[in-house]
Amino acid sequence: MSQHFGEHLTIDGYGGDRELLNDKNLVLKILNELPKIFEMHLLADPLVVLAPDNGHKDPGSWSGFVIIAESHISIHTFPRRKFLSADIYSCKNEIDTKYIEKYFKEKFKPQDLETNFIKRGTRYPSENI
Repeated sequence: MSQHFGEHLTIDGYGGDRELLNDKNLVLKILNELPKIFEMHLLADPLVVLAPDNGHKDPGSWSGFVIIAESHISIHTFPRRKFLSADIYSCKNEIDTKYIEKYFKEKFKPQDLETNFIKRGTRYPSENI
């Protein structure tokens, strides 16, 4: 495997359970639980806020974010569109993308997931410069 700084998994879920997507406490639980599962370290408590309807493509959503020593995790839910968007970015390599996909399917019950996996920092220096 080539040297790279980290890995970034993006998840877009379609046709999710509206009630689960509208559950602030579920978003908060995930932001606390997922880092523990992967032995990542919180640098601050997770934050979940309600983003109001902007009159355009965002009809209001829960947005959550947690900063971890290994980078960050964010989740945005759109209950009225049955949609979620999440980012898991970690400098830990070889993250278990299949587990994370299954985890989000169990938590929000989307009918379909669209995922993208990106290796970040593919030219990251192996030593201080």
